[in-house]
Amino acid sequence: MRRLHAYREPMRDAARLLQTESIEIVPILESLDSQDFNRPTVCDLWSVRDVIAHCAAVLHDLGMGDPGDFTPEANQRGVDLRSTWSLTDLITDLSSGYEAAIHTIDTTPGRFDGIARGEWLHGGDIRDALDMSDAYTSAGVEIAVDLFHDRSTEMKKRAIVTRIDGTLRQFGADTDPVGRLATDTETFVRLCGNRRPDPSRWTGDGVEAADFNLYT
Repeated sequence: MRRLHAYREPMRDAARLLQTESIEIVPILESLDSQDFNRPTVCDLWSVRDVIAHCAAVLHDLGMGDPGDFTPEANQRGVDLRSTWSLTDLITDLSSGYEAAIHTIDTTPGRFDGIARGEWLHGGDIRDALDMSDAYTSAGVEIAVDLFHDRSTEMKKRAIVTRIDGTLRQFGADTDPVGRLATDTETFVRLCGNRRPDPSRWTGDGVEAADFNLYT
């Protein structure tokens, strides 16, 4: 597999997150049995194979300077295009898409950070389908949590004090908090990504799960 080029330091957080995911996910995929690619994921109607195809399509589109509009129809086109590819070709396609995408995210401050967040989150979807214990707490999770908080501010979500594995910070708008959340890191990621969080693993005061969804 081709090695990623060295990048300037310090790399922007979003680019670093995508680079981390690229290093971690490809060996996992290469180790799977063929039937594992048919496992269903939390992404409705998509299998592990479909999520990989979607991620590869987005990376290549970004590398060409046109990441698209991410409508359900556009997302499905990228999946359908790769539906007849061999698993080897599909993994190679994903791997080859990372380098240009990382460079674009690193050199275009803020504009495409959402793609890095989304690719890392989809890596969690794959791990979750494979019953891996670190599905949404894989390498790079600290960066991802920071980026989710940053995005919540950009979206002007309701201001909420979060206690995530004991660490306090504010989610949402730069105003007086209207609620509180206590949870673990995995559940926080699931809340932000609308990934079926376990209601028994978080407690809130004046908040509901929808307050944290960054993918509405």
